Amino acid sequence: MSTLIKNGIIVTADGEQKADLYMDGESIVAIGEGLSYEADEIIDAAGKYVLPGGVDQHVHFSFTYKGSKTRGFETSNAAAVGGTTTLIEFVNQEKDRGLVETIDDYRKTDAEGIAMVDYAFHSVMTDPREEVIEEIPKLAEAGYPTMKLFMAYKGQFFHADDDAILKALQKGKEAGVTVMVHAENADMIDVLTKQLIAEGKTGPYYHAVSRPPVVEAEATRRAIYLAELADAPLYVVHVTCKEALEEVKAAYQRGQKVFGETCAHYLVLDESNLAKPDFEGAKYVCSPALRTQEHRDALWEAVDRKWLNAISSDHCGFDYAEQKHMGFGEGKSFADIPNGAPSLQNRLNILWTFGVCEGKISRSRLVDLYATMPAKINGLEKKGQLAVGFDGDVIIFDPDYEGVISYETNLEGVDYSPFEGFPQKGRPETVFLRGQKIVEEGKYIGEKGQGRFIPGKAFGAAYQW
Repeated sequence: MSTLIKNGIIVTADGEQKADLYMDGESIVAIGEGLSYEADEIIDAAGKYVLPGGVDQHVHFSFTYKGSKTRGFETSNAAAVGGTTTLIEFVNQEKDRGLVETIDDYRKTDAEGIAMVDYAFHSVMTDPREEVIEEIPKLAEAGYPTMKLFMAYKGQFFHADDDAILKALQKGKEAGVTVMVHAENADMIDVLTKQLIAEGKTGPYYHAVSRPPVVEAEATRRAIYLAELADAPLYVVHVTCKEALEEVKAAYQRGQKVFGETCAHYLVLDESNLAKPDFEGAKYVCSPALRTQEHRDALWEAVDRKWLNAISSDHCGFDYAEQKHMGFGEGKSFADIPNGAPSLQNRLNILWTFGVCEGKISRSRLVDLYATMPAKINGLEKKGQLAVGFDGDVIIFDPDYEGVISYETNLEGVDYSPFEGFPQKGRPETVFLRGQKIVEEGKYIGEKGQGRFIPGKAFGAAYQW
């Protein structure tokens, strides 16, 4: 299959140009003005932008809370419609099993033959025995060169203490494995949560009260010190507040290899959503918690000025009617509400509407944040860019489209959207996955199982600054 896209405005992390793009088979073959290749399909993209397919480096298709699981790869067509062509899933190490073994098995049973876009994996170490620490280099060999540890969630099986984080940083450095952290002080949260519940403050709003910005800032600083001691790069996922941002920024500016991401919902939602009546605030319970406008403003500045280098979705598809209501009723509290929000489909839509259209980020900066840097950080060598030899993951983006975001037109398989009723300007009109059209006129037309595992390379961009 070959495709020639004519007259579009090609947008990369480095700039824009009006040009044509030619794909043959799975790859981009040529970019330039006045291309005259014969092709199976010729598309006139006049007045539209041609963007690389997005790389969402932070999704949870396999997260389980008290026996209740998120929606899985069977909903990955939502990513395609939203302009994301590669997902990176976090896989929690299973008890008494190895890191690579856990991912290999999950990949075979839950992703292969199901995924509708390409995919890669992060390991989440939950059982930091010495033999598990020694296994870390094998992650890189298997194509899983990134690993996350949770500093939050005291008492949960996936909580990691400083001992585990330091040893992981030291061992990961040897093999080029990038260590990521969910930075929140678990003990602070535990104390505040118990105090609030004892006071009868149990509604969804108190989720934010139980984990204020200082909780995130302290853990971020501590993780940075651990990385400094190990002389290893560190990646801080979902930065939400200006205090934690300042820790990342300061480390970066003094030459330490510390980097971070934020997520679309932290840029457009705030803690007032948690106060919505009739338990509706439960829809917005995610960790770290939503913040206030001053933090949103700081995050927009950070992504524009490259203090943070990626914007992910942190998609976590728990439904509202049953799963979020696990925190509702007698003897229940915000602590029983599954954390996370469904946000897979609308990441690019939110960033274009509230970032590009409002002048907070340029189109080129957008491309870097949602596609190019996530690919580089995770060692995906042929993803995230429009360049000859790269995979034909291409979006034709219509800037004139206007609509309203609603879960009713969403493919995430969840009964709500945190962005319900938000205006939408522009949309991915046509999307290609490795040269094959999977979205047309905003509708998914691909096939189940079309996605492919993409192994990552060790010593990703966090090692190269």
